[in-house]
Parts: sequence; structure tokens; C-alpha cells
Amino acid sequence: MSKHTYDYGLIGNCSYQAHIHKDTTIEWMCWPRFDSSFIFGKMLDNDKGGGFSILPSGEIKESKQYYLENTNILCTEITSEEGRYRVTDFAPRFHQYDRYFKPLMLIRKVEPLEGRPRVKVSCEPVGDYGNLKPMQYEASNHIEYLGLAKELRLTTNFSLSYIVQDNYIVLNETKYLALTYGAPLEAPLVSTCETFLDRTKRYWRGWVKNLSVSNFHQADINRSALVLKIHQYEDTGAIIAAGTTSLPEAPGSGRNWDYRYCWMRDAYYTLTAFNNIGHFEELERYFNYIVNISVKSRERFQPLYGITGHEMLTEQTLDLKGYLGNQPVRVGNQAYTHVQNDVYGQILAALLPLYVDRRFINVERSDSLHLVYDILKQIDQLMNEPDAGLWEFRTLSQYHCYTYLFHWTGAKAAFKIGKMFGDEKIVRLAEKLVKESTEKIEACFDASRGVYTQAIGSKNLDASNLQLIMMGYLENGSEATQKHLKALEAELKSSEGLFYRYKHADDFGEPETTFLICAFWHVEALTCAGRIDEAIKAFENLLTYGNHLGLLSEDVDAKTGSQWGNFPQAYSHVGLVNAAYRISRKLDKPNFL
Repeated sequence: MSKHTYDYGLIGNCSYQAHIHKDTTIEWMCWPRFDSSFIFGKMLDNDKGGGFSILPSGEIKESKQYYLENTNILCTEITSEEGRYRVTDFAPRFHQYDRYFKPLMLIRKVEPLEGRPRVKVSCEPVGDYGNLKPMQYEASNHIEYLGLAKELRLTTNFSLSYIVQDNYIVLNETKYLALTYGAPLEAPLVSTCETFLDRTKRYWRGWVKNLSVSNFHQADINRSALVLKIHQYEDTGAIIAAGTTSLPEAPGSGRNWDYRYCWMRDAYYTLTAFNNIGHFEELERYFNYIVNISVKSRERFQPLYGITGHEMLTEQTLDLKGYLGNQPVRVGNQAYTHVQNDVYGQILAALLPLYVDRRFINVERSDSLHLVYDILKQIDQLMNEPDAGLWEFRTLSQYHCYTYLFHWTGAKAAFKIGKMFGDEKIVRLAEKLVKESTEKIEACFDASRGVYTQAIGSKNLDASNLQLIMMGYLENGSEATQKHLKALEAELKSSEGLFYRYKHADDFGEPETTFLICAFWHVEALTCAGRIDEAIKAFENLLTYGNHLGLLSEDVDAKTGSQWGNFPQAYSHVGLVNAAYRISRKLDKPNFL
């Protein structure tokens, strides 16, 4: 089987994302929000999906795609028999009037580079997941697409007639295309596009300049940080797992899920990454998201919510062909109904820096200590309840070691918060829960193998238990750490250095592909265990599993190196950032430039 990669670049501005193929086609873009219907969805259905392309006359002889350094601005250079041209794509984002300007606007700048290439501009938006095709009509300098919830407009200095009639146009000067949803562009096209391009470039480079990262693989960390930033829906603070749906974990597996929602667990790891690289704005926005959810989630938290905090994420199957024919195509996610009790500890651990880091003004948080106590009480009530675990088993409920680890971690975080604010009620309950969760974790220990198993009474091993090392439950470099790590490696590590989540059969059979973040967890565990040279080698090996832009998928086929799962996956880029941070702290180098 040949190696499969996702030949897309990603752009975004914290309001929306767009996936752009190496041939210039925008094959996935949801408006007005991450979880809205796509307006371009060719990725999931070539016929019904719609797309936005700037293709040459004749075959593409060469395609080169790259980001402007330290930005989320994507360039695609196309070479055909007639010449060469470049498409620069970006979602405007910059400071304006003391806030961020991040409109529902996509700008495409098209420049001739060599010869006299002819190009065909095709813009075919759809609505309602491909069931609605808007009416289009030409105005003086734009094309309007009518029938969606709001007006969609393409403003351009290309010939409108040539676009509408599907004709090729000689590209002998720079052209611009601005696609807008709702508010149209009612300003000079060329100067506005150039101004927005310049200001967006300066914004992203300023954002990267404020990262606190080591010399260790700095460019890779910067790219991952840029990817993670545009996975936050800034309006509410929610952080999505990925901007796509139904990209299969393995071809023909049926493991096709919608990841355009905010998982409490994923958000914890993402915020840890932002904290590690010195960016705190994202954490403060997420705090507000959690506070708003907690008001209506007094009984228990769901594992995931919509980006506006909505709870009902009813799973549906769409009549679409699917990525490379992989069906079903799902929207919504049944996991919102699951019992996944690790989320409580993850919320507490994610919010810990806001309470104890002196860079934050703690008095702002003291009035929300009731939230900390309420979450602790929920952990107390759920200590003896089995759950679906972090891998979201649909038909298997167990007493998962990973869940108890995060009861332990959350209680430890709450203890620190209680001590900081002198809240004895929090301190006493946290101490009780640390003790009880420790007993539960130890009940997962298999003494004959020296390893902690997936759940109490289970013999199965689980890569999530690498976290026992990373979270400090097992002491760095101890004999117990070494034994536990080696046992997990023996069963779950592939010969290529990748890691399976687990090997036993679940609702869909045995997993066929490895889970990339598990391999990054392995790198962190190696570092904690003092096997630093192995950690560096393993980390650098994992970098080879990115696509042409260094973007990482959720899953990797160990034998072929193929990328699978939703893409790019925030989880995987989080793994890269956190593993690099862990290594950099161990290396005898300055942590900061």
C-alpha cells in the first residue's frame, strides 16, 4: 500500500478555518463557524461538496506549497506548461480599535511569476452540507451567491464573465479575490487586500515573537503553536480537537468522527502547551468558556461541548461519498452522552495556572473558588463510578486507571489552589480525594509485570498510562517508572517507534493505526525516565510523519507511514510542543533565546 498524506495547508483567524489543497482548491471550509455546514466540502464529496480553485490550463507540472515564515499565511506555487503563478491565501487577523479584527473573509492573491499562464477561477459554494446550491448573479465588481443564511459575495478584479462562464484567463498581472460572508467588502479591493495582508503578516510574526521557546526544534514548535492558535474559537474561548469531520482513523474502519467540538480533555493538553510556550491569553478565554458551561452543568460535565457551550451534539449520518469513499460521514458526536469522569480533574489542572501563577491577578479568580469546590465534590461523588474512559468506548464501562490519575491530578491542583487562597474546605476535600484516587490507581497495578493496566481488574495495557510518569505520579527515574515504561513499550510500541493506544478489540475491532499523541507521550515519558538520547531520537523520528508543511494527523499507519484521522489534529501538535518543552528543560541549554 502506498503512503497516504493529507496534501493540504490550513489557514484561519480564530473565527474559521480553510483547508487548501496543493492544487489551490479550497476543499474544506465551514462558515460562519467551525461547526457550521461547509460551504466548500470537496474533501468529503467531489460532486456535492463544492470548492474554490484557481487551476491552470493543462496539467500541473509542479506544485509547491509553503507558509510565509512564522505566519498562518499560505502560498501555493503552480507550474504548468504555460508558466508559473502563486496563490497567497489568508484569513485576515490583526489588532484594530483595541480588539482583534477577524472577519468572515478569505483573501486570495494571485500573482504571475513566469511566462503567461492561463488560469480558471471556479467558486462553487454550497449550503446544508451539499444539499443547497446558492443562486449566483453578477454585479458590477462582484458575484453574489444567494440562498444561504447570509449573503456570500466574491469581490474580484478578475473578469466576472470569465469566472461565471468557466473560461480561462491570461494571468498577466496580480489579481485579487475576496470572499465574504455577511458583511461584504465595501472598500478599494487592491489596497485593502494588500493592507490586510501586511497587517496579518505583522500580527502573526509578532505573536510568534512573543513565544517563549527553546532552541530545540524551534521552527517545528512555532508551526505547531500557529496551528494550535487557530483551533481556538476566540468568541467563546472554546478549543476544537480538529476542524474536520469523518476523516477515517484507518481506511474502511468506520471510525469516522466529527471533531469540530471542544473536548475538556483535549483543551487541557492544549492549554498546557500554550502555558509551556508563554502564551496565556488562550487560557483566560478558556476560563470564561468553562465558567459559562459550569453554570448549566451543575450535575455533571459532558466530555465535550459545542463551541458556544451547547450540549446537544446529536450524531447524524450525511448522504455524502466520504473522504476517498470512506463512509459514514458524520456530523455531531455521540460521545457527548458518554460518562468520562477524567474531565473534572482536567478542568482543575487546566485552570490551575490562573489561580497560582503570579503573572495573573489572583483576586480576579477568588470569587470563582466555588467552581473549584463544586468540581471537587463531583469527583468525590463519582469516585466509585465506572466510565467510558478517554478513548470513548461505546459499549465498555470500566474503572479506568487514567480517570483515577486525573482525579488525583485534579485534587492535587485543587489542593494548591486551596492553600493559595487559604480555603480549608477545598484543602481538606482535596487531601481526601488524593488518598482515595491513589488507592484506585494502585488497584490497577499488575505486580507480576510491574505495570499499571488499563483498568481495575483488566490485563489490557493502555498508552494513556504513560501519563502516570508524565504527571509525576511515578517518580522520575525510579525503578517503578522504568519497569512500567518498558512493559508499555514491549506491548504497544511499533518497530517504527510509533504507539498504539491499546491492542485489544473495541466496538470496531482491533485498532489498525497508531495514535500520534501517544508517541509524543512516550517521548515525554522517556525524558522523565532519564533516557534523554532516546527521547530526542524518538522525537525527531516523529517529525517525519508530518505532511509537506509539517502538519500532523491524528493517526499514522505504522507500516506505511500514512496519515489518517482528522487533520490537522490539535492533539498531535500539542504532543509535539509539550514533548519538545520537556526535552528542552532537560538539555543543558538556556530555555530562552
